[in-house]
Amino acid sequence: MRVMILTAGLGTRLRPHTFSKPKPLVQVAGKPVLAHIIDDLLHLQIDELICVTGYLGKQIEEFVCQNYGHIPLRFLVQKEMRGQADAIYLANEISGPLLVVFGDGLVGIDKERLATHPSEGIIYCKEVDDPRRFGVAVVEQGRIVRLVEKPIEPVSNLAVVGFYYLPEAQRLMDAIGYVMEHNIQTKGEYYLADALQVMIERGEILHAEAVPMWRDCGTVEALLDTNRYLLDHGHSLMVDGMHSVIIPPVHIAPNAVIENSVVGPYVSVAEGAVIRTSIIQNTIVNAGAQIQSVIMSGSLIGDKAYVDGISHELNIGDASDIRLG
Repeated sequence: MRVMILTAGLGTRLRPHTFSKPKPLVQVAGKPVLAHIIDDLLHLQIDELICVTGYLGKQIEEFVCQNYGHIPLRFLVQKEMRGQADAIYLANEISGPLLVVFGDGLVGIDKERLATHPSEGIIYCKEVDDPRRFGVAVVEQGRIVRLVEKPIEPVSNLAVVGFYYLPEAQRLMDAIGYVMEHNIQTKGEYYLADALQVMIERGEILHAEAVPMWRDCGTVEALLDTNRYLLDHGHSLMVDGMHSVIIPPVHIAPNAVIENSVVGPYVSVAEGAVIRTSIIQNTIVNAGAQIQSVIMSGSLIGDKAYVDGISHELNIGDASDIRLG
């Protein structure tokens, strides 16, 4: 099976953090979002891992090569943001089973079933209260008959979560080719949903499979929510702080320094970060950040940021320097 991860987006909703790093490399519960995605798929027999990159794509390539070099890798660059289908079509020569994954969220799937390479396609979905913000699947008699992007009128509450299994990649590529040849666009982009709709109309059998977990990582609020979920579900890591109180669940890198502080619950502290004389909860502190004399909750602190003397919610990008009396 080939796995294709789409990582080319600008990540505008996570600025200022995505000014200096691509969205899939933003940290949550001890490692980048992209690492959570790939690690969850390692039990599959991956014949090739394809990453479609764009904005700051060299960082993606370096990270994947350094950490997953034992897997056959390929990197394709989407030079112009023309949509999901356009990104996938960069690998239009591939064939065989294909798993397409969006690189900005975490999804729980039935990996045992997927490892058997089912003969019919699967689009992973989750029921939502307000389907107007998502692409949705309309199901009749167990098969998907229609895919609709962000419907104004509710036609289904099954939101598509960004994981797609296709038993034959070439049929998807043929459908994308048709969409592009006939300039079928949604809001100025070539959407994967439109290509899948072409496949359905050609007789492709696609099933909607509900997932027990779907966590978005596209905004600060969503990232903190995902951090809480992961810390509650097996991704915590405790260390001792000097004259400090650590309240689980937390994930604290072994070489982080915590002194005279209360940290937790729901705090992730990355490598080389330093926290002194502070009270912090529900926060992600990235690598090399320094925090002192702070009371903080609901915050995201970038790499090598410096924060001194504040009691607020913060969204501080890399290398920031905040000093408030």
